[in-house]
Amino acid sequence: MAIIALIEDADGKVKKSSVEAVAYAVALAQQMGEGEVVALALGNQVDNEELENLGVFGANRVLHASDERLNQGVIQAYASVVDQAMNEVGANVLILSKSSLGDPVASRVAIKQQAALGANVVELPDLSDGFVVKSSIYTGKAFSHTKLDRDKKIIALRKNAIVPTEGEGKATVEAFSASLSDADFGATITNTEKSEGDILLPEADIVVSGGRGLKGADNWGMIEDLAETLGAATGCSKPVSDIGWRPHHEHVGQTGVKVSPTLYVAIGISGAIQHLAGVNSSKNILVINQDAEAPFFKAADYGVVGDAFEIVPQLTEKIKASQN
Repeated sequence: MAIIALIEDADGKVKKSSVEAVAYAVALAQQMGEGEVVALALGNQVDNEELENLGVFGANRVLHASDERLNQGVIQAYASVVDQAMNEVGANVLILSKSSLGDPVASRVAIKQQAALGANVVELPDLSDGFVVKSSIYTGKAFSHTKLDRDKKIIALRKNAIVPTEGEGKATVEAFSASLSDADFGATITNTEKSEGDILLPEADIVVSGGRGLKGADNWGMIEDLAETLGAATGCSKPVSDIGWRPHHEHVGQTGVKVSPTLYVAIGISGAIQHLAGVNSSKNILVINQDAEAPFFKAADYGVVGDAFEIVPQLTEKIKASQN
């Protein structure tokens, strides 16, 4: 039996979430005591050296469908290639990241393969009584335990659900030629707007966000300084993006970007339920707010009551000093 891990890329690099998918597949193969881990990359934007490096995280080999038409991530075409790859290698399990691309691909492949689908999975399955996955539901407020009782299984993995460990070795990269028809490209992507910045919100391990408590766009320098010091992405609350203090792609929340970093730092954000819905999956939440009654403190792992304009610069300097 083989396990396939679907690879997503950005700017010619394998996404961190896809490395996690490979690591999860490796851990699952060890847990089940059988199977090779095969990574599947689509499009020609990632070079062989980058794909070979997936062997460091445990992938045995990489199937590379380098058809240029796959660069845009057309959902129907991706699902068709994944379906053919599963049949080619005899894979009973597909692991992919829960993402704007992964979710629709997972649902389509589940239909093609007649597979059971576990979405937003947060840890390895319990195999003591079948194949039971634990998923985050209700925007992170609860968990469900679902038995996947089909022969074939698809797991959409929540970001940061597993910590990849690096070993040695390179994966063998093999060309994979999929049969694609015009129907696979029935949808046309006319425009793609990408978030800016070195670290993108969906992939970030640390996120520093600001709210209306910062009083204006001119005060965002201290947010950016702290984020740069931590190697973090920057975010904001919906009112901030609506006012125009920050771009809309930084809006974190139920109607914006949902994040699940190791650390989420909320500065001057009250903690409306819509914002909490987008950050509840964070492993640790630090809230800095001068209002001791701010709702966000109820969801926080750590809280600091005080003036952000005094606390944040001091925090940044302390971190810089510790780094030196």
